[in-house]
Amino acid sequence: MKNFYITTPIYYVNDAPHIGHSYTTVLADILTRFHKLIGYQTFFLTGTDEHGQKVQQAAAKRQVDPQTHVDEYNLRFKNLWNKMDINYDYFIRTTDADHKQFVRECLQKLWDKGEIYSKEYEGWYSVGEERFFSEEELVDSKDPISGRPVEWLKEKNYFFKMGMYQQRLITHLEENPDWILPDYRRNEILGFLKQPLNDLCISRPKSRLNWGIPLPFDDEYVTYVWFDALINYVSGVRDRTYENGEPIWPASYHLIGKDILTTHCVYWPTMLMALEIPLPKHVLAHGWWLTGGSKMSKSSGTGVNPMDYMEQFGVDAFRYFLAREMVVGQDCTFSDDAFKRRINSDLANDLGNVLNRVHRLVLTNFEGKLPKATQIDAPAQELITLANQVKEQVFSGITQVKLSQVIEDIMSLVRGINRYLEIKAPWKLAKDDSAKDELATVLFTAAEAVRLSLCFLWPVMPTKTIEGLAMLGTTCEGEKDLHWGKFQGGESFGEGNPLFPRIEVEKAPPPPPKTKEQNKPILATDVPSLLDLRCAKIISVEDHPDAESLYVLKVDAGESEVRTICSGLKKSYSKDELQDRLILLFSNLKPAPLRGIMSMGMLLAGDGEEGKAVLVAPPANTKIGARALFKGITPSESRELKIKDFDKISLYVKDNTIFCNDNRLEFNGTPVSCDVKDEASVH
Repeated sequence: MKNFYITTPIYYVNDAPHIGHSYTTVLADILTRFHKLIGYQTFFLTGTDEHGQKVQQAAAKRQVDPQTHVDEYNLRFKNLWNKMDINYDYFIRTTDADHKQFVRECLQKLWDKGEIYSKEYEGWYSVGEERFFSEEELVDSKDPISGRPVEWLKEKNYFFKMGMYQQRLITHLEENPDWILPDYRRNEILGFLKQPLNDLCISRPKSRLNWGIPLPFDDEYVTYVWFDALINYVSGVRDRTYENGEPIWPASYHLIGKDILTTHCVYWPTMLMALEIPLPKHVLAHGWWLTGGSKMSKSSGTGVNPMDYMEQFGVDAFRYFLAREMVVGQDCTFSDDAFKRRINSDLANDLGNVLNRVHRLVLTNFEGKLPKATQIDAPAQELITLANQVKEQVFSGITQVKLSQVIEDIMSLVRGINRYLEIKAPWKLAKDDSAKDELATVLFTAAEAVRLSLCFLWPVMPTKTIEGLAMLGTTCEGEKDLHWGKFQGGESFGEGNPLFPRIEVEKAPPPPPKTKEQNKPILATDVPSLLDLRCAKIISVEDHPDAESLYVLKVDAGESEVRTICSGLKKSYSKDELQDRLILLFSNLKPAPLRGIMSMGMLLAGDGEEGKAVLVAPPANTKIGARALFKGITPSESRELKIKDFDKISLYVKDNTIFCNDNRLEFNGTPVSCDVKDEASVH
């Protein structure tokens, strides 16, 4: 029997739960439910990180002891996970007695092996991050992670010989290229490991911090919070097995946010290697939820409280949005408009509409009992074929953690049912007594396809899908129900109300009328002054889910929002070659959908040899967001252009520099280059 063990990070107990915590945990819950649905033995671990200096200080501020403090604060996570229908198997706390005992056993083992030693150490210490930083790591003399002040400390501490395992970790990453996902996160760690790996300080003196697990070999010290916390993923399951008795460790997937990549992909694996514990099979680092182009932050007033959206729109709608909107591994922008559009489009219009249609037509025309199909015609067979294709896509995609794409595949089936009903028009057949058999076939076929859609969506929306299945007089009880053919006819439909009422959205005021200047036709002579070409940086690269030749790029153009761009560069560049590269962005191009994804601009490239594209390169030190201008041409007021406008001019390369006519393209006098032959075109 196949096994699936998934872990989330354990969340810092002082934090107020936010959308980042919710996304990671919902992702783990959905993946667990999907694997359970397709026949795996599963185990799902989450929990809270409860030791350290910040906890001790927070408790002192409240005038309570630290244990009382964490006993109260961990409930904020448990209560939210209960509200969000998170079905974890075990909620671990680092103050649990068995966890503390296991950490001490691990420390003693490393001490006995000579892999922990003591020395006097001095350096810049950040209370906020609870770690030391070198002079080179500081930014403006502050902690480079949180931006908080640091203080100089000199003290004796204990160190783990992490540096001994540097080459072994590099070898593991090279031999297991999918150990860290996505692959560009793996490249980050390999880049980090090109520098010497220092040993890891794993203690804090009790004179400064007493809220922690005491070292078993020196009672005057407690364990550094990261060494304590990272052990939990093993300690949480060491005395547990799957139902058939097989051990649960190692984890199939360990989920993290990209901001804790180094601790979980350098500190943790070297600790496990030293302890002779197998490494997890995969570490998956997801992106950030953004607003205004920046990571959401409670302190900056840009955070999203999950409770607000769940109270207003329902738990399942919120779960659906998180899972569908973010491509696993990439950053994603959250906005109220995006949430409402997604729920109205996918759930109210598509899924809710097709369920209500079929339900109502069976109730009114067949007294609430599903009729049997008589003869399957071509449109019905096409829908059956689509359902079988989607089943294969779901089974394949979920084992590759392509959750957003899996949901899109399921919704393609939902849209297919709506198309089928539009073709067959059962509401018209119901008015024709001679078409009773055809009506029966249409409703039977559509009902079976709706049933399958709801079963596939159960891991994402466990409450609403069960309600929808009850309307069809059925349930979803596992993998056997994920195949076409459960309905036989004669099933009694239940009562039901619309699952997803449409969210009323305030209409935006009409745009101001175009000025006389904006209404003028765009001539070839106008285009060079109208082109808004900006220096941008590629911050992530993913395959387009529905186009083999396209990448989906996230680019930082120095604006308020990270842009998504679909680009046909697969034949010319690998993902690694594109990651973090400066590009020239055609930023005032009218947005357009490319195979289902809205592309917000295009990038410029020259015609290289053998049909390959060569990216236009802004000068190395160009500020992101800076605009390139043609020498001798005064820029016009920004105006949205179309591809046909761009095609009115010709850009070419001379001496590796880009020209339009005889006007050179520059950033503040520095030419924009493209490494192709003279007279090659730029597109």
